[in-house]
Amino acid sequence: MGVSIDLSGKTALVTGAARGIGRAIALRLAQAGADVALVDLDADMCGPAAESIRELGRRAVALGADVADFAQASAAAERALAELGRLDILVNNAGITRDGLFLRMAEQDFDRVVAVNLKGCFNFCRALARSMTKARSGRIINVASVIGITGNAGQANYAAAKAGLLGLTKSLAKEFGARNITVNAVAPGFIMTDMTEALPDEVKEESRKAIPLGRFGTPEDVAGAVLFLASDLGAYVTGHVLLADGGMAM
Repeated sequence: MGVSIDLSGKTALVTGAARGIGRAIALRLAQAGADVALVDLDADMCGPAAESIRELGRRAVALGADVADFAQASAAAERALAELGRLDILVNNAGITRDGLFLRMAEQDFDRVVAVNLKGCFNFCRALARSMTKARSGRIINVASVIGITGNAGQANYAAAKAGLLGLTKSLAKEFGARNITVNAVAPGFIMTDMTEALPDEVKEESRKAIPLGRFGTPEDVAGAVLFLASDLGAYVTGHVLLADGGMAM
């Protein structure tokens, strides 16, 4: 017998929601009944996903913001609260890569990756923490990466940011637990997105061989893990890192 997850009456904000994993998460939450605020660099980028959510009969708000900018993140969060009334679920998904060998890595490439992947999470958690603690309820899910656990040559900036995200997740779980707010991370492995599609075929094939399930993940695989943590089924799970990697980091 299947278990149906019902998020009717719930509201969510998803960063990096215009495409890939973020778009899949936003749509999956809406399919379960949630109204969704979608955030990306340009609000117009979120237009198609927002329209798909409205076609499901749910409310959708498309917002533009650089998640690395505290003022822009705060303004987006405030508008989402104003439009949707409250926010029950926060999914910090926005992320970028600027790969390169460490000895050649430019300072600005290190700073920008950390700013988007790690500080962006801080910015939105900070912007919404007060409303969630006042409501004594909330779900925060941070999209990390197996690279934050294993490290990876050529991705020192990305690995550092994602490892930091795991530490932030666990710390916030301890701070917010008494207020009935769960804070968890999902760590995807090799997921087929525009970002990974650009990799050379030989790199993709070597990566596939390292996955026990024998296939790359899809954005929908990650969205399913997020949905579990956002729902009542994950009510007693906090400070956890859920690997959605086909066994890659095992």
